[in-house]
Amino acid sequence: MVFPQRTFTCGELTLSNREATVVLNGWVHRFRNQGGVAFITLRDRYGTTQVVIDERSPAGLLEQVSCLKSEFCLAVSGTVKARPETMRNPKMTTGEVEVVAREVQVLSSAPTLPFPTEDDNKANETLRLQYRYLDLRSTGMKDRLILRDKVTWSTRQYLHGLGFLEIETPTLIKSTPEGARDFLVPSRVNQGKFYALPQSPQLYKQLLMVGGMDKYFQIARCYRDEDPRVDRQPEFTQIDIEMSFVTAEDIYSMMEGLMAKVFSDGIGYDLKTPFPRLAYDTAMELYGSDKPDLRFGMPMKDFSVFVPGSGFSAFESVLETGGLVKALVVKGAAEYASRKKIAEWEDAAKVYGAKGLASMKVIAGADGQPTLDTGVAKFFATMSEGILRELEAAVGDVILLVADQPKVANTSLGAVRLKAGRELGLAKAGEFAFAWIVDFPLFEFNDELKAWEPAHHMFTMPQARFLDTFDTDPGPVKGDLYDLVCNGFEMASGSIRIHDPAIQQRLFNTVGYPEARAKERFGFLLEAFQYGPPPHGGIAPGLDRLVMVMSGQENIREVIAFPKNTLGASPMDESPAMVEDLQLKELGLKVVEG
Repeated sequence: MVFPQRTFTCGELTLSNREATVVLNGWVHRFRNQGGVAFITLRDRYGTTQVVIDERSPAGLLEQVSCLKSEFCLAVSGTVKARPETMRNPKMTTGEVEVVAREVQVLSSAPTLPFPTEDDNKANETLRLQYRYLDLRSTGMKDRLILRDKVTWSTRQYLHGLGFLEIETPTLIKSTPEGARDFLVPSRVNQGKFYALPQSPQLYKQLLMVGGMDKYFQIARCYRDEDPRVDRQPEFTQIDIEMSFVTAEDIYSMMEGLMAKVFSDGIGYDLKTPFPRLAYDTAMELYGSDKPDLRFGMPMKDFSVFVPGSGFSAFESVLETGGLVKALVVKGAAEYASRKKIAEWEDAAKVYGAKGLASMKVIAGADGQPTLDTGVAKFFATMSEGILRELEAAVGDVILLVADQPKVANTSLGAVRLKAGRELGLAKAGEFAFAWIVDFPLFEFNDELKAWEPAHHMFTMPQARFLDTFDTDPGPVKGDLYDLVCNGFEMASGSIRIHDPAIQQRLFNTVGYPEARAKERFGFLLEAFQYGPPPHGGIAPGLDRLVMVMSGQENIREVIAFPKNTLGASPMDESPAMVEDLQLKELGLKVVEG
């Protein structure tokens, strides 16, 4: 097809180009035919330009363009003219000019759209994913993918500047236990055997350190067969990083520099470094989460000391079984916290196992002094002064209480804190509060299996103070691992790795991997570790989640070009799909009805 090729993009023309003869290629964003004059808002990736067909255009052109509809693809030739002062559009980069058309060629047409490509379209997500190629034409999707590109490019610039090498690792690997289910790929040549798609490049980046590469990174595709969430996909991208001869402090410094650069380059935001650090236990006690949103305060406090003698048997019985009572003061929420709203907060707590959510409001008493009212206030009336002082509560505040075992009490009330803080506008859009969460437990006990499991993964070094006892007394052991969190999301996770084969085997033994089993699953890594492995550590920021937070989105699918839906499927290409029997036969497979 022969067509006039663009000499300018649709976001480029200014008054400096007036009277120039130009060619634009793009899509019809809007079309208005007002009888003797027609206006086309022509759009491409770079912006929009107004095209005018009027008495200055060739005869017959106005009639020719009368067939145009939204998303027709055009080539427009014409002359740039200054718009009249009263008709200039300051919201458009090209708003001071327009192109008077002398030729309009339709390159391709389009039927009526399933939804408008405007940013405020109300199409449901299934429809948007089914026609994702149309959704990508919206300014919002386009801008988020451009931001993703900026973050990726900025990352490469920063890491290359520090001497990192970008190295690819395999995507067809051996299945190894890394916390989630593997996606398996059957081998045609070796029937009955399977590759796995990597959950992460974990073992290979460690092998690169054994190989002396010293500083490695990769924009790595990763795959985990787990249920999708708003911040998770079955296939995702992470900025995978590993370094030799480093401590955790080196990782913190490198990552803070990386985050500062990508936020500056990507959205012009000045991050303050170094980031604060918060021990895991402290984060759970104060915020009920290992990824707290620190854009607002509202830390939780222990309320247990006020329970004995209160007569509130539901709380007293929890303390008798080793539980505790946690309190959350929601500042200034007394009028907002209706019975219906408190019931909604209670539902949020119950998701995490809480049996209920008790409440009290702080009001001004008859003497003008603050006092407790409504809910369970009658049980604590004689202690109100001490409660208000300890909780730093004032008139207009709401006190929320959960009584349960420590883990449930903390996580459930933490969920309420997050929900209430966001509903009340305390978590301001456009602000970013980073923190390091450190001193994580290395192990967690599986009550069903009655066995210890790695809380992170099996290659994390115990902190030095636990090296002698981590396999004989796993409970208190802290790992040399760390998470970077921002605005209630885990942005990156990493650790200093075990490089001593003896320590690695002791850890394997602790989590139920005796030598023979460990050799079967990780033999190639253990073999490599016989040949002088360096001390090493790394971290892996999630690229999708990073861009999601930077762009102010709450759904990771909004920053991925072609994501899967909540069922792990693509409405656009209808994957996953059945395959032909011949393909299965070549692989030596048969589908068995479940």
